[in-house]
Amino acid sequence: MGKTSDHTTDGTKGNRTDIRALIAAERRELADLLDGLRPDQWDAPSLCTGWRVREVAAHMSMGFRHSLPTTLAELAKARGRLHRMTDRVARRDAAAHSTTRLAAFLRDNAHHPWKPPVGGLAAALGHDVVHGLDITVALGIDRQVPEDRLRVLLGEVRPRSLRFFGADADGVRLCADDLDWSFGQGVPVYGAAQDLLLVAYGRKLPTGRLRGEPSHRFTVA
Repeated sequence: MGKTSDHTTDGTKGNRTDIRALIAAERRELADLLDGLRPDQWDAPSLCTGWRVREVAAHMSMGFRHSLPTTLAELAKARGRLHRMTDRVARRDAAAHSTTRLAAFLRDNAHHPWKPPVGGLAAALGHDVVHGLDITVALGIDRQVPEDRLRVLLGEVRPRSLRFFGADADGVRLCADDLDWSFGQGVPVYGAAQDLLLVAYGRKLPTGRLRGEPSHRFTVA
């Protein structure tokens, strides 16, 4: 397996310190946002199918709270099925911890070095940003992800990553309205950069956020 680069791919040279600073800022800001949610918002559906906001928040801090041996043991219980394991752990932890603690886990671990098994620091940033959007977009909260974070993540979009996240973008060109970014070839779909990032991560968006004939493919029915 080749070494994963921690440089951005949009022409801007980034380093480990840069991306780690972006990750820390994202976690702190999301913790502040979670602290301000009402009880009914914690129990509202997110963009993650089958998960409420509280399950998403619990999942976001899973890598901080569970050691690698514990995670592997949970994976073994799920017979190697990653999605089954993460779903079970998210539901269990969401029930076990108060909303105050779920928010604090993010804030207290702003500089935690956790990374997904593949993708390095950019993937860790993507994990935080996209799950944050899973919450805010579903709740109708108009939070704008800072441009520097979006550029790192949009620079990582590849056909391989689209396949990994189950995003069916064949024959489509994703075109950001608010950044000089596009990806793919075909019929254009227009939207805010952070909404197109959600599309690239396989999410279905609420109606009215995208424009273009193929946009129904990426919209909640």
